[in-house]
Amino acid sequence: MNNITKQSFMEKKSMSQDLVTLIKQQILNGELNPGDRIVETKVAKELGISQTPVREAVRMLSGEGIINIVPNRGPIVKEIEERDIFEIYSLRASLEGLAMRLTTLHASKEQIQLLVDLYAEMESKLHNPEVDSLLKESLYLHHSIIQFSRHSRLMQIYDSISFQIELVNRIIGMKSTKQKEFDEHKELIDALRKGNPDESERVMRRHIHRSFKECIKALQDNGSADRTDISKLWPEENE
Repeated sequence: MNNITKQSFMEKKSMSQDLVTLIKQQILNGELNPGDRIVETKVAKELGISQTPVREAVRMLSGEGIINIVPNRGPIVKEIEERDIFEIYSLRASLEGLAMRLTTLHASKEQIQLLVDLYAEMESKLHNPEVDSLLKESLYLHHSIIQFSRHSRLMQIYDSISFQIELVNRIIGMKSTKQKEFDEHKELIDALRKGNPDESERVMRRHIHRSFKECIKALQDNGSADRTDISKLWPEENE
């Protein structure tokens, strides 16, 4: 592969990745909704590019389970169903439960203190009327626990579902009060301070399972749930 061809290939690859990011942003901010069709020719024309990187971006999004390729219709933004929530959150519980265990075992005192400080920051914003939500701080706390696990493959897999977690929250209208976010993360910090890896893992899995149940309830309240009793696939986490 000569330099010109190689450069062209890299530019197309980078362009496709940029398009993936753009389309994800459009989905999260509501410009694209479940069931909407992505017209490759329209996207290419609007951006002034060829269809090749658009087609590659669609392929990548399909591989992530964000869009479906429907015969005679083309790429469609995927609808969120109960099964999707089960798969995303059960995987999240396994990943974050393991991350919590490893962080409890291997994190330095400075890293544990950083997590404690992050929680203290949440408390400082709890009664600040200018702060509407603690979801950003909550997300950062979870990501920090993932990073402190020192498990590179776990981090990669978690990154691959992070967007889908945000997507679920956006589509089914998940809302959480500041007090709720603060209260539910206290048990995580307490477990880390105690230093018992078994307890830490259990606490995290219960924490994620509660979020799973809230997502299912929100989907049911929106009238979008199917008839499958998904709770049988993932019973209550043991205390």
